[in-house]
Amino acid sequence: MKPSTIVRDTRLQPGDPDGLRAAIEPLQGEPAPGGPRHPLRRPGAPRTDAPSRLVPGGFVAFFLVLWLLTAGSAQAQFQTEDRLLDRIVAVIGDDVITERELVERMNLAAQELAQRGARPPSQGALARQVMERVVVERIQLQEARRVGISIDEITLNRTMEDIAAENNLTLLQLRNALAAEGMDFATFRQQIRDELTIAQLQRRQVDNRLRVGEQEIDDLIAAESGAIDRDVRYQLSHILVALPQGADSATIAEAREKAEDLRAKARAGEDFARLAISHSDAPDALEGGDMGWRGAADIPTLYARNVILMRPGQVSQVLRSPNGFHIVKLHDRDAGSELQVTQTRARHILISPDEIRSEQEALTQARSLYNRIREGAPFADLARAHSDDSGSAAQGGELGWLSPGETVPAFDDAMNELAVGEMGGPVQSPFGWHIIEVLERRDVDATRDLLRARAQEVLQNRKREEETELWLRRLRDEAFVEYRVEGLGS
Repeated sequence: MKPSTIVRDTRLQPGDPDGLRAAIEPLQGEPAPGGPRHPLRRPGAPRTDAPSRLVPGGFVAFFLVLWLLTAGSAQAQFQTEDRLLDRIVAVIGDDVITERELVERMNLAAQELAQRGARPPSQGALARQVMERVVVERIQLQEARRVGISIDEITLNRTMEDIAAENNLTLLQLRNALAAEGMDFATFRQQIRDELTIAQLQRRQVDNRLRVGEQEIDDLIAAESGAIDRDVRYQLSHILVALPQGADSATIAEAREKAEDLRAKARAGEDFARLAISHSDAPDALEGGDMGWRGAADIPTLYARNVILMRPGQVSQVLRSPNGFHIVKLHDRDAGSELQVTQTRARHILISPDEIRSEQEALTQARSLYNRIREGAPFADLARAHSDDSGSAAQGGELGWLSPGETVPAFDDAMNELAVGEMGGPVQSPFGWHIIEVLERRDVDATRDLLRARAQEVLQNRKREEETELWLRRLRDEAFVEYRVEGLGS
């Protein structure tokens, strides 16, 4: 089926006061999904191939290609845009979602499904999934503003240049290509800014909750060393049947029954992606529940033991978590080779924006400290007095020996570009602005130290994904959301 056909069949008729309601009537009584796709999942010990990480080849690059491929049909559909109403369909805190915005996002979602060869769900199911995604995006952007997160122009421009380069274009050619296909460059730029903002918010908020103890590392090495000491990757998809907070026994039983029914359908051969698109409450429902290729370090704890023991093509049992009931499918498995690493001993000073100190003020303070060090002030003394990384500040900013991937990508990349004895910065990461100094480097084999580092990474990433989902659900539950059209909410 052609993308234009799918979009036409799934498109709402904006401007019709009853259009949304009529399309959504079959949805009433169905649970709402858990939130949007995770834009960024890996602070601390990053997974550089995470689909949420905003780098060339990631979501934004795909978004660009998708738009260039489908903008022609989208442009034709929106020739009737003058009939679109700015009718408010939902209120989220101090923000609103209009009918125009919802229809545009639904058409884009339908086009994305078409590009992946997936059949879209009913208009009602698509409206519900898209609305929940937009709601949670807006809630996160409001939270980011509240805690003082903003994306500076330098970072945004660098990201735009990376996207253009990934598509073999200059920035001017990217602008012209978007304009030729009817997409406003400022709108695309704002989309990138929002993605970066949400990514930075999730990293900063979630990482503060992560704790990994030495005993946990020892236990994991003993229990799952085979998954840790080999580069094995798994291709996964999942479905979530969510539970509201404080659900009673009847609600829990109903959710479990729905999950068991979905599992039975998947095991009987029904398309797993189609089931996820229509029924999953997870943030990635519209992607068919696709979790991509993941190493052992990136599989949520709830799934890990099952996935390691499953054969490709198998569907797991129904798994219970605080969020609800999960079903995971293993599509494929791939084993790689062992790593040899160069470790770096470094120290840093972190200046983080917060409710009182803006992003620009944090940068100004970091530059001031950088200049003082260059003029002869002791790095360690300034780190103890000013660094917002309490763990390293007490050690004069010392981070010890770091293996590749043990820090966030922005920090890792900047550190790797420095020579021994060289200082660089300020460098921005999701946590704020860093002044970095490289003290030593050494080459090491994949020994016990690397095994422990990998075990710690496994635990951090498993906890991070679970904590992110819990944090998103709490944020969603605490937000004010008012739907102005019946059937769009849960």
